[in-house]
Amino acid sequence: MLEQMLKILPELRPGLLVTLELTLAAALLSFSVGHLIWWLRQHQAWLPSRLGSLYISLMRGTPSIVQLFLVFFSMPLLGLGGKPLLAAVLALGLNSAAYTAEILRGSYRNLASGQTEASLALGLSHLQCWRHVLAPQALRSSLPALVNEFTLIVKTTPLASVIAVTELTYAGQLIIARTYEAGPVMLPVVAGYLLVCWPILLLARRLEGRFATARNA
Repeated sequence: MLEQMLKILPELRPGLLVTLELTLAAALLSFSVGHLIWWLRQHQAWLPSRLGSLYISLMRGTPSIVQLFLVFFSMPLLGLGGKPLLAAVLALGLNSAAYTAEILRGSYRNLASGQTEASLALGLSHLQCWRHVLAPQALRSSLPALVNEFTLIVKTTPLASVIAVTELTYAGQLIIARTYEAGPVMLPVVAGYLLVCWPILLLARRLEGRFATARNA
């Protein structure tokens, strides 16, 4: 069995790289759009706030696979047909952004409101207040939840196989269809997902350690 596992590793490598690329791109999109949706959600004006709430409700209230199909079959209308990996990045990233926005909203709500007033009184603009005062504290407190959300992105990447993205699980399925042996294939596939998640967890622990050191200094 070990010999069979070693033999198929080169065939799984492209799928692992696609999974890694999909995860990183979707996580970056989730983090960026999540901040935008959070900003809309907490905006004092009625329209931006309602748009943010509507986005979160739609993304959290509909299945991820339906959103994936919607993005994939809508892309040709924008002249972006034939790019299933891009469709998967957009679908997974935009779906995750709704959860990221709620994580950030919860973190910012726990901050003392007097910090904003004090920052503005000292002459900082709203952007400077957010960048130098609020954002570092909110990101520090939301780090565990954000790491959990990004690991969930890793676990949802197999959905991309339904639009012919040959990620790690689909690459394994193709080998199983040829060899009719699942054990020697699925064990390396599981190890591949752990290999993708492990650096994320290590980075999170390192950041938490740095935040704890800075707080105690």
